[in-house]
Amino acid sequence: MSYNRAVLPLLDGVAPELLQLPLNVLRLSLHPGGLAKRIVNLGQWRAHLLARLRQQVAVSADPVLAALADELRAYPAPAGPHDEAGGECLEPAVVVPLLLAMPSGTLSFISTITVFGTPVDITLSELALETLFPADAATARAPRLLVGDEAGQPGDQMGNE
Repeated sequence: MSYNRAVLPLLDGVAPELLQLPLNVLRLSLHPGGLAKRIVNLGQWRAHLLARLRQQVAVSADPVLAALADELRAYPAPAGPHDEAGGECLEPAVVVPLLLAMPSGTLSFISTITVFGTPVDITLSELALETLFPADAATARAPRLLVGDEAGQPGDQMGNE
């Protein structure tokens, strides 16, 4: 498995079974043994992920995705009003932050999704890549600090091992 060096500290304390291949990032994010316990805005992030998954299920009618959606909705949710699909009732947002509590403070990320392919290419039309970007200066510095490379050059923090 290939990943950024800064990812390992983010996964500290995650249940080992959630890190087995094939790794499912939605499960890793929302499972109580995963990152959910450290996501400060879990209700908002959960609603964001479930809404996107619900859209994928509606478009594809994929029974595997539908089962995943059911599984994720069954995980404990933060207190608050919820819609019929199990997501927190929130106004749609252009950007949904991911606020992750770390021993050194809260990291703030925004995500973007790139979809590859065209509607006529079935194989590529379902390939999407979600990338997290730092939402503030402290989070932008965090990857070097997490891997103990405070003097690293820009770009070093994102190199694969």
